[in-house]
Amino acid sequence: MKHALIIDTEAEKKEILNRYKSLLRACKSTLQKGDKKEIRKAFELAVECHKDMRRKSGEPYIYHPIAVAQIAAEEIGLGTTSIVCALLHDVVEDTDITLEDIEREFGKKTAKIIDGLTKIAGVFDTNSSLQAENFRKMLLTLADDVRVIIIKLADRLHNMRTMDFMPGHKQLKIASETIYLYAPLAHRLGLYAIKSELEDLSMKYLEPETYKLIANNLNEKKAERTLFVKDFISPINEILKEQGLSASVFGRPKSIHSIWNKMKSKNIPFEEVYDLFAIRVVLDSHSDQEKADCWKAYSIVTDLYRPNPDRLRDWISSPKGNGYESLHTTVMGPRGQWVEVQIRTQRMNEIAEKGFAAHWKYKESNNDNGLDLWIQNVREMLSNPESNALDFLDDFKMNLFSDEIFIFTPKGALLQLPLGATALDFAFEIHTDVGAKCIGAKVNQKLVPLATKLQNGDQVEIITSSKQAPKEDWLNIVVTSKAKSKIKSSLKEEKRKIAEIGKEILERKLKSLKITYNTENLEKIAYYFKLQATQDLFVAVANAKIELKDLKEFLNDENALDTNNPKIQEEFVAQKSKSGEKDVLLIGEDMQLIDYNLAKCCNPIPGDDVFGFTTINDGIKIHRTNCPNATQLMANYGYRMVKAKWNSDQQLTFLTNLHIIGIDAVGLINNITQVISNDFKVNMRSITVETEDGIFDGMISIYIKDTNHLENLIKNLLEVNGVTSVTRYDG
Repeated sequence: MKHALIIDTEAEKKEILNRYKSLLRACKSTLQKGDKKEIRKAFELAVECHKDMRRKSGEPYIYHPIAVAQIAAEEIGLGTTSIVCALLHDVVEDTDITLEDIEREFGKKTAKIIDGLTKIAGVFDTNSSLQAENFRKMLLTLADDVRVIIIKLADRLHNMRTMDFMPGHKQLKIASETIYLYAPLAHRLGLYAIKSELEDLSMKYLEPETYKLIANNLNEKKAERTLFVKDFISPINEILKEQGLSASVFGRPKSIHSIWNKMKSKNIPFEEVYDLFAIRVVLDSHSDQEKADCWKAYSIVTDLYRPNPDRLRDWISSPKGNGYESLHTTVMGPRGQWVEVQIRTQRMNEIAEKGFAAHWKYKESNNDNGLDLWIQNVREMLSNPESNALDFLDDFKMNLFSDEIFIFTPKGALLQLPLGATALDFAFEIHTDVGAKCIGAKVNQKLVPLATKLQNGDQVEIITSSKQAPKEDWLNIVVTSKAKSKIKSSLKEEKRKIAEIGKEILERKLKSLKITYNTENLEKIAYYFKLQATQDLFVAVANAKIELKDLKEFLNDENALDTNNPKIQEEFVAQKSKSGEKDVLLIGEDMQLIDYNLAKCCNPIPGDDVFGFTTINDGIKIHRTNCPNATQLMANYGYRMVKAKWNSDQQLTFLTNLHIIGIDAVGLINNITQVISNDFKVNMRSITVETEDGIFDGMISIYIKDTNHLENLIKNLLEVNGVTSVTRYDG
């Protein structure tokens, strides 16, 4: 018998009021005359609308809009309009209140922002067939009001902070969307504090073991780090004071996610990550003294501690595209370890923490138009009708993460491009026609190939020819979304024209062979010549890759083909070959035995956390939840995910890969293979070994039963004399 939940409504009312008062305190610095009244009105409407609603945790739903408004006010620094919109962000979607009601009570601007928030509320709806397409629509709202996106980020941050009560598969899906889309978006808007927290919270659900391990390690060494920071900053403070510079100097711990990235990229354990924190020097400077004060502080720090000349980053002279300004240097600390030092002013620090929201506060800032320029670029990317939504999403994500370089035109105008951009990207950045007709480039007066990567401060001149047209291999040269989409668009149009010619030629040839020209026969011919679509067939005919003699061969062989659609026939053959396998996975909500394939990108084995993914042509594919492709699949196709768990009764073997590093010695390979083959009775599929300067580097593919079996094998391999590291890698 279920017990009814007893709710203390009086205590809840009191708590709601306390949270509201806390929100008002957070807004205090931005409140104008009459603002308090507006916020009160929005709060009362939200309380009334959500009075019968509760969150998964059992708490009153109103806690959520108040928390989102609190984040917007306190952590981002938004004003009254945004606070009102944050309080009301769910009312139009979840209750009977209409946009007309909002406009009548709070005005046009508020109604427009809430309309934007309502439209994008379903961007990652589980039942939506193409999240990427919806995300594209969401970004279009940027042009109306950037606050729509910022409030959406605050909403996502609170949901991530309170996700413990969600079922596991929902947690994985939401965390994947967050790391794939929301964290990069926060980064691009300069909201670094929020970006870091979103990454850490995503990791908590996507990589729980690693997250706990790093968090525990950080906690254990906390006292030691605090003492180190104290010793490090003490002389800096002293000299800053002597020189008449007012500043606060403190240590900032690095995020768990960034530490994990460092461990992965350098393939090192936690103990070998030296920069677990950064020292920040925040100066209280007048606007006309900012640059000089920062360099003065830099001089003080580098006089005390030896700097690494390769690690100086000057984002004060050339701020990042999202407005970030700071001086970064890495110096040798008193205990012989490298320490990162960030030097900036209070204004720069606020912009770094709160992004473009802080720009509205500093109207004299030269970077005021940065966001407008960014929105303009996003709109340009979105307006291309040819662009496939998923291609767009990958391009967009890549451009979000990249740092910027500044390139000069021959007349001295400055253009901003992502790091890694080529001369061809620059041509398309000037104008689509310049890019399409580009045959060469001069970088700093010297003729270079189109694929040349540009460096910060290069001066570039583009050489064009009216006879030039975009080529297929250009797609491998460019990195910007604008250039890619324009080249794809042009190639598509060119392919369409060639296909038209090929279509007419094929029609005539089929007539001469007395083959009926219809869709079914075209599909059979395309399948016979291993072409993906009939358009590819037309292009092959136009380019004389398929001629009359080839079509005659097809005709002679045609009877061997099943009269059914060849695609269906191919799938049937694939199904048959799979049915001989033993099922070892329980799949779906009701945990049935269903046919599946193991994904080659991550080679899951029993004991790994896995999920099923329904593919279009290849049945259900099983991926590890920490597979390199998993976050993208979950974020874009959450609706195609199915639960999966191992059935421990089965005893089959699975292919996995090990990377072994060690000090080369006589008999090392023999000792390794002995552990694998004799001690563990494991079959090896392949082994490749390289030795250089006395270092042994081997890749071994083996068949094992499950994760326990693998862990024991790794443990024993590490005991082999000379072996220093054994790691599993995705083949």
